[in-house]
Amino acid sequence: MYNKKSLLLGDYTHPKFHPLQGIDEQISHILNDVISVQCSENKNLLLLEHLKPFDLCICYFDLWDEQVSRQQTSGLLSYVSQGGGLLVLHNGLSLGNRRYELAQLMGGRFDGNGPIQPLSFRTSGEHFITEGIGPFELAEEPFQIELSPFTERKVLLEYKLGDTWHPAAWRHNYGLGRVVFLMPGHHEPTFRNPQIRQLVLQAAQWAAHLPG
Repeated sequence: MYNKKSLLLGDYTHPKFHPLQGIDEQISHILNDVISVQCSENKNLLLLEHLKPFDLCICYFDLWDEQVSRQQTSGLLSYVSQGGGLLVLHNGLSLGNRRYELAQLMGGRFDGNGPIQPLSFRTSGEHFITEGIGPFELAEEPFQIELSPFTERKVLLEYKLGDTWHPAAWRHNYGLGRVVFLMPGHHEPTFRNPQIRQLVLQAAQWAAHLPG
């Protein structure tokens, strides 16, 4: 049925705040028609020889106070620079908090958050990933993000906190590969939102070079 494969990485056993359980089913269902989804919490799958067979790596790791190894870091950097797709969801950004080369790969690093609350979202500019997405409201965890000065990103989505709009999604190229970050994704209800489902689908298609 499929000729394209994705790998969804997150935490089942000891998640800090964001278990992959439940999210895995939602992501698999969203992407069901375009790409197969294999789910795992094994960080060694970040090694290049394990990532190579996949067209897309989806990161939902909850690594706030730990870091991946140099070998795993090198594997993900090599995978994307050689043409692999990377979709970073919400807490997946924590992968770069103690590995700054991964923060550059992903376009930024986590720098704090407020409590889950109703937020307004709007698209920024035009791109395939945001086609058909209008303004929407969603109860989410607002991330403050320290943007990497070395990444030429295109912001796709913004959220409003107080009177200020902040980046909530972006995309960029890294070597031959493509990277997308989506901030919404705190819990399973987020992935039931029709706008988020469409964003995840189109982000995966763009990152993995799949036809739209």
